Amino acid sequence: MAEVEEAIRDSRWEPVELGRMECRKVFPFNREWNGKPYANKEVRPIFVEEADEIVVVTVYTYYS
Repeated sequence: MAEVEEAIRDSRWEPVELGRMECRKVFPFNREWNGKPYANKEVRPIFVEEADEIVVVTVYTYYS
């Protein structure tokens, strides 16, 4: 997912539990999701930085 990659590349990383990292980035959305209109979509990936790659564990998405 391009938004996850962009969030990891462009946002500040914060440590979370179990040695994992997180970051957040808000993207313009301006569409309906689940029958309701939303202006923004926030992407919050949880990931681990390995020696030669970043492993994404999960991604939370919030609409506002």
